[in-house]
Amino acid sequence: MKYFEKIIHKMIGHETALVENASQRNDLGKQRENFFVQAMLLAVLIVGYLFLSPSASATEIQPMTSATEVKPAAGPTDFKLPSGPKWALDETRWFTAGIGFRGSGIWAQNKATDSYNDSFSIDNARVYLNGQVHKYLKFEVNTECFFCNNTSSADNPKMSYNILDAIGKVEINRYVNIWGGRMLVPTERGELSGPFFQATHDAFKTPFFPQDFSVKFGSNGAGRYGRDDGGTFWGSVEPGFIKGTLGYAVGVYRGLQSSNTIGPNQGNDVSWAGRFTYNFLNPEKNPGYYTSSTYFGKAGDILALAFGANYQKNGAGSFANRSDFLGLVGDLLFEKVLPRNLGVTTLNAEYKQFYANYNSQAFADPGCFCVFDGKSWTVTGLYLIPVKVGIGKFQPYGRFTSIQPNHSSNREEIEGGVNYIIDGFNARISAYYQHGDLFTKGLNYAPGVIGDKVDVFKLSFQLQM
Repeated sequence: MKYFEKIIHKMIGHETALVENASQRNDLGKQRENFFVQAMLLAVLIVGYLFLSPSASATEIQPMTSATEVKPAAGPTDFKLPSGPKWALDETRWFTAGIGFRGSGIWAQNKATDSYNDSFSIDNARVYLNGQVHKYLKFEVNTECFFCNNTSSADNPKMSYNILDAIGKVEINRYVNIWGGRMLVPTERGELSGPFFQATHDAFKTPFFPQDFSVKFGSNGAGRYGRDDGGTFWGSVEPGFIKGTLGYAVGVYRGLQSSNTIGPNQGNDVSWAGRFTYNFLNPEKNPGYYTSSTYFGKAGDILALAFGANYQKNGAGSFANRSDFLGLVGDLLFEKVLPRNLGVTTLNAEYKQFYANYNSQAFADPGCFCVFDGKSWTVTGLYLIPVKVGIGKFQPYGRFTSIQPNHSSNREEIEGGVNYIIDGFNARISAYYQHGDLFTKGLNYAPGVIGDKVDVFKLSFQLQM
């Protein structure tokens, strides 16, 4: 049942920040070498690990019995995704259903009044539906409470409960498969892990790609919550020249749409996206091209390096001040099962470089799609303590995020907290502290944005089946 859950991506991690759609203009002519230079730093980690690590393989790569099913090697370390109730009509036709909920209590510092404001956020409320009607034909439908905290009559966008994903799937083998419909655009691990398969609760900190920066489909919209309408080709192979598995997901999507005289895309140009992931150790056994940001050590040692890109001609700015959009991302997942049952360490790292060359005057234009222009990076380290306390295990962690817009103020945040893992992704409680100006500046990357560095305390939980 969790196939669908994966796609349920991140809609909430950024509580109400999701609806702020201010961004910024900038130069496409930026030295793109910056991206590749910093991305190479991730590659250095791989080289070092491959030479320093002894045998890291807990399971051998096995051929997939279907596109979304991996035949695992026997053993207690095999990672299994959560699954819900399943109804089978026969051997090839079946149907599954599931639910997921995430919420947070928030205590944020208000420096003007020297006090703390408290609130409760419904981060996600989802229903998952998944099924197979033929050996090679499947479907996935997921719903979500969009902008679920926007309950005031003045709120815009309005709260609604609607379709999140609607996907028709042709899955033949592990090498080539096709999905069509409304789905996650393959770019970064954070997007493809969704909110329910993240290593931390409040995971979405770096600037959004257009399909997540946007709050609607159609006129002057580029999608919503990381989803867009289109088609994705995906699969995986073992190249042979380096031990490991190469996964790919590439596709074409509707992208930003503009109405006459409003918005930059007056020629109905489409959006292109792709992501390539190399797993140097154990393969990641996820449905389709979805990902997880941790496996709690149950998948053995993981070392995955990935690069993603998203491009659309006339995909940024306004009618009078437009530009192309190009977003590049590199991310790394390294998870190590320590010997002698000493626990599990996990490292997530991500670097983004966005190019958009629209003039800053676009911020005053009607219908400006002022998407982020600049660079950002974030790194998270976690340690899962092996000792069970009560009904779960503690997992302390730390995180740092830096966002550097080209024409707006920089912003940073440090985060420290602890997860209480009761049942993997199905039941988790998180308590954490954040300090920085991400909370006050939000997703507004216009020139002149200011905001105090404040302390924020959060208590979050997630449940799913």
